[in-house]
Amino acid sequence: MDRRKFLSVAASAPVVVPAVMVPAVVAPFCGPVFGASPNAFPRYKTVTRYKPQTVPGMPGRYPGQVFKVSAENSIDTTTEKINVPVMKEMIAQGMRGLTGMKDERDSWRSFFDPADIVGIKVNCSGAPLVMSSPEVVAEICRNLMSVGVPAKNIWVYERFPEQMATVKYEDYVPAGVNVDGIEKTRQSILGYDPSTYVEVDFFGEDDTRSMLVRHVTQRFTKIINVPNMKDHGASGVTGCLKNIAYGNFSNVARSHQFSKTNTLSFIGTLASTEPLRSKVTLNIMDGLRGVWHGGPFLHDKKFRFYPKQMMFGTDPVAMDRLLLDVVEARRKQEGAISVWDRSAANVRPGFDKDPNANNFVREPGHIEFAAALGLGTYDVKKIQLKAVTI
Repeated sequence: MDRRKFLSVAASAPVVVPAVMVPAVVAPFCGPVFGASPNAFPRYKTVTRYKPQTVPGMPGRYPGQVFKVSAENSIDTTTEKINVPVMKEMIAQGMRGLTGMKDERDSWRSFFDPADIVGIKVNCSGAPLVMSSPEVVAEICRNLMSVGVPAKNIWVYERFPEQMATVKYEDYVPAGVNVDGIEKTRQSILGYDPSTYVEVDFFGEDDTRSMLVRHVTQRFTKIINVPNMKDHGASGVTGCLKNIAYGNFSNVARSHQFSKTNTLSFIGTLASTEPLRSKVTLNIMDGLRGVWHGGPFLHDKKFRFYPKQMMFGTDPVAMDRLLLDVVEARRKQEGAISVWDRSAANVRPGFDKDPNANNFVREPGHIEFAAALGLGTYDVKKIQLKAVTI
């Protein structure tokens, strides 16, 4: 859609209450990971009419806490077939372990009730070889329905329908569950809310606004975030934070140009925008498969690996901080440069199958930046990790 049509849509969009403009703010932080003064970061203007909930979804009810479940026989690495009974037990133990409740349904009921309209944010950018597994998503749907959430109130969604189509979630989820791709055609803004956006000029681009998905502002009461364990050429890793930020806003790829990426500050800024921040109630990280180089896509099967684990939490920062270690350990095992490598000498334009080359100067510090915005706990010494193996 061109800018004239965009302005027409924006002008005709219903606004229930006046929009509230949040002034541009740079998060207070310090430390060598960022390597620049606060004044060096982009100035963001966030516009939203929504106020934070008393207990926001991020970092949520269990700040700084992560429950991890591992199972060696959860997936067959030759056939790619997921062991569904084992996966179901992983989810059951993960939810009980996170909440401390003995009954699995009580653990789900503590988050959701029958009146909720629940969005399940999947990640399909590596599909069909690495994605939020449809078997996992289907089991999440069944658990929601077990505590009274009607199938019609459950929405499995992602920005790009052509990526979702390769997964075929509709063949796995219970009948009546909605499966929806936001951008019916690439760069269409009809699925986004023009009155809720983050505005910033990164490189002098024509369109400086990134708008929030309409379902988030106008339909969902709560969101379950289901990311993967993936390397990312710009942000270092793509886990909870990037899936919920870049996966819910339009016009985000503009944050990268040549070797420069603004993911360090953009991811946390988007994720902290209301009502997104307050509605992300639960994070279930699907680590049955992962990508150790070239993410978020899977350019070559040799870059896929199998952590065979799942993580559960309400704190996306804590979960992503642990994800950094998972990806870093695998890269070290493969003899690849560190996920923390930010040397311009190792940057090559476009994707390179050499794992010792980066296509951008990586910004894994985006996780610590998000912590500075109050989205969670970054210090690994303060993260309470509980783990079981089945």
